[in-house]
Amino acid sequence: MNLVTARDIGKEYQAGEIRVRALVGLSFDIAPASFVSFVGPSGSGKTTLLNLIGCLDTPTSGTLTVADTDVRKLDRRAGARFRGRNIGFIFQDFNLLPVLTVAENIEYPLQLVLELPAAERRRRVRTLLAAVEMEPQADKYPDQISGGQKQRVAVARALVGRPKLVLADEPTANLDHQTAMRVIDLMKRMRDEFATTFIFSTHDPKVVGEAEIIHTLEDGRLLKSENGTGGHHAQSV
Repeated sequence: MNLVTARDIGKEYQAGEIRVRALVGLSFDIAPASFVSFVGPSGSGKTTLLNLIGCLDTPTSGTLTVADTDVRKLDRRAGARFRGRNIGFIFQDFNLLPVLTVAENIEYPLQLVLELPAAERRRRVRTLLAAVEMEPQADKYPDQISGGQKQRVAVARALVGRPKLVLADEPTANLDHQTAMRVIDLMKRMRDEFATTFIFSTHDPKVVGEAEIIHTLEDGRLLKSENGTGGHHAQSV
């Protein structure tokens, strides 16, 4: 059973008098616990596609099923609830809240969506802090840690709700090579440990080189899909 199934999906926007076709006739499948990259130049439709898979927007045409749910049938409230239970997000600029500590940033999604007792929230945060090796920084604020550490916190925050799927939009764009490789290895280890699917939108050859499946977009169309060279087990971080 696929985690994501897209059939002939399209997305159009109205820009004044003009209809802009951002995505045209995309069809693909994504299996559970996989590491998948969507690549292509700026304007190729990568971020638009991630927004559709993440239920932040809906296709204009075609069918898109995520975790056995037809996303076109979700209204705004149902979409927010579905995202909170099934999808985590990692952003290139980290999107950490500056007024919250590292631990509080990781816990924040649990307070927003999932009705969990405080003890269970704390247990999950401790588990993820250990997994991303950020326990010593738990009480620090985002402006007190490095870019690589911020991205590790972002990975932990994306995983704390135990989503089936994590969407990462250019997750290594602001990191140097060594830090980027450590974060990629961390995400692969998280995939192996939690059976989470990671989908990337990226220009970064380091991320592409670790993907198992690579989908290439151009002008909103799926140009090709191919197997990548990424192995199924990450190095330890």
